[in-house]
Amino acid sequence: MDIIEIDGSFGEGGGQILRTSLSLSILAGKPFEMINIRAKREKPGLRPQHLASVHSAARISSAYVDGGEPRSLRLRFIPKNVKSGGYEFDIGTAGAVSLVFQTVFFPLALKGKSSSIVSIRGGTHVPLSPSIEFLEEEWLLFMKRIGFRGDVKLKRAGFYPKGGGELITSIEPVESISPLELKERGDLLRVFGISAVGGLSKEVAERGRERVLQILRENNIPNVVKIRELPSFGRGAIVFLKTVFENTMVSHSALGEIGKRMEAVAEEACQKMISFLKGDATVDENMGDQLTLPLSLATGRSFFKVPKITSHLKTNAEVVKRFLHDVKIQFERNEVTIEGIGRGAEN
Repeated sequence: MDIIEIDGSFGEGGGQILRTSLSLSILAGKPFEMINIRAKREKPGLRPQHLASVHSAARISSAYVDGGEPRSLRLRFIPKNVKSGGYEFDIGTAGAVSLVFQTVFFPLALKGKSSSIVSIRGGTHVPLSPSIEFLEEEWLLFMKRIGFRGDVKLKRAGFYPKGGGELITSIEPVESISPLELKERGDLLRVFGISAVGGLSKEVAERGRERVLQILRENNIPNVVKIRELPSFGRGAIVFLKTVFENTMVSHSALGEIGKRMEAVAEEACQKMISFLKGDATVDENMGDQLTLPLSLATGRSFFKVPKITSHLKTNAEVVKRFLHDVKIQFERNEVTIEGIGRGAEN
């Protein structure tokens, strides 16, 4: 049995190397062994969030796992067949539920024979991780645009560091994935914003909304900004902004934290958005990174522009190519071209 060997410390060296490897191992039917997992990090090895992705991927594919323990620097993963159905995963910490969801989404959609319902408990609003608003308002819409089918529902918010949130997702099987070409973003149509709180007064959310509205008016940007009070295990806040163009959409957000006024949270999210508007990118760095795997499975050529080619994006592309030898991913200036191999990743 041929096993793909991956050094988890190469390139960006983070948890995305592991999650991409887990998804592609199942999709391609190729086992892998990873060494030096997160070796460059302050706390190297497998942390609870990464273990949740490992165990979730193993459950949906009846995989053999060796090395799936806390702080392990090595992991061997040998998948079998994907089984659709109902699953419940509990990270046990404030680790991001969105990252576990994205790990199992593609295998269940492309290898599953029927619908799957997945419940994931943990952190729904975590620094440096996709928020639930991002999944609902951008990521899932892009996935549906290229052919995937599924939905997400927030049952309870779990803000970092307490966690305790829960996400309910549905994932439908699909036959094929279409490429995506985003050469130009087109005119700016509007900004859709959310000022949300959990376990805090509505007045906090209103302050965030008012500051967003003020900044958008100053920049002559048409907008709709809503307030949300989220059912939550703990306390927290987020300002989420989705910028809608003729051909694409891009989101930016900022999380509240102790001692940080909601006006400052709003200003941080707005500054990210305004900075993006100064360039010609058609997706942001995060979305570009997360499009790499699915577009490698599409039939045909995809193209998009990011603000800049990051180490994270380059690393993720190299992991994809380790499992999908025929895929071509090219970077030129801020442009990304992907020649997908089609749904049959195991071929």
